[in-house]
Amino acid sequence: MRTLFILLSVICMMTLSSCATRVVTKPASVTVVKTAPKHHKTVIVKGKRYYFWNGKHYRKTRRGYVFVRV
Repeated sequence: MRTLFILLSVICMMTLSSCATRVVTKPASVTVVKTAPKHHKTVIVKGKRYYFWNGKHYRKTRRGYVFVRV
């Protein structure tokens, strides 16, 4: 009986414990450009609209334009 109890408790502990861990990372600092310059170009890459100026691609968001890697 004692062995059965120990065996059941070990099985219960193994099934209730999780191997998954949670990793929390800080968001990267993002620079938001409020308005695009007059000489910007609108380009379509893989069906998505990007704005290109100064050798970089930007996405339009509610807050402004955010630098992205394409």
